[in-house]
Amino acid sequence: MKRKIAIQGVAGSFHDIAAKNYFKGDELDIIPCGTFKEVFATIKKDNSVIGVIAIENTIAGSLLPNHNLLKDSGLRIMGETKLRIEHNLVCLKGQTIDDVHDVYSHPIALMQCEDFLAQHPHLCAVESDDTAQSAKRIAENNIMGRAAICGKLAADIYGLEILASGIETNKRNFTRFLIIGDPWTADEHLKGKTVDKSSMVFALPHEEGSLAKVLSILSYYNINLTKIQSLPIIGREWEYLFYVNLTFDNYLSYSQSLDAIRPFTKDLRILGEYVGSKEQ
Repeated sequence: MKRKIAIQGVAGSFHDIAAKNYFKGDELDIIPCGTFKEVFATIKKDNSVIGVIAIENTIAGSLLPNHNLLKDSGLRIMGETKLRIEHNLVCLKGQTIDDVHDVYSHPIALMQCEDFLAQHPHLCAVESDDTAQSAKRIAENNIMGRAAICGKLAADIYGLEILASGIETNKRNFTRFLIIGDPWTADEHLKGKTVDKSSMVFALPHEEGSLAKVLSILSYYNINLTKIQSLPIIGREWEYLFYVNLTFDNYLSYSQSLDAIRPFTKDLRILGEYVGSKEQ
């Protein structure tokens, strides 16, 4: 039976690649979505669907709206995968870089290739909704003189020629993707697996040392804090939500640390306990 996977983007997108990496060897029914909100809505309509969403990039930083979407959704993180992002300049076959005048891609991809584009001042960067979608439009509409910045898989799927590969400025360019699903689906997926990572969100009182107390407790229980992201709480001046990622070797110690920090936090919520990923 095929796994139904909702992704933001179309076939050949980095979300598509991340899904195939994480579920390597499984048959997948990829459900393309135009937005991240649509990914969440698709899972809500059919709880057998699993979602793949980008959450942070080593260059562009966190995708802040996705943190709030996850918090408000009631869905659970059931895994993660990290993907090395390599950008390529692609176009219809039979052209050279001198034949191209417009380059379409997602704004973040364009930003990550600024040095390459600066070396070719005749290329006009044009923002679009998706890397792979930009490649798909060129192929479907047979557009000469236009290129896209996308992954190699998109070039292969849409039959485009790679004019230049590895054009991203920083080669240490990784995106972390979350695998999300209905709580029941997440529990089934994690059966028999040893979780070693947790994502949570909580608020803190606006008083001196409130965050330091929480961090000290986590340190006491040998819990490793791998990320902390703060977002303001709308309507509550100078109060923040803290999104935190933790890794641990001992689940009991982790569980005890949660009990210990709970009195010092407000609205603490576990977004998921799962198996941490290595770089792909």
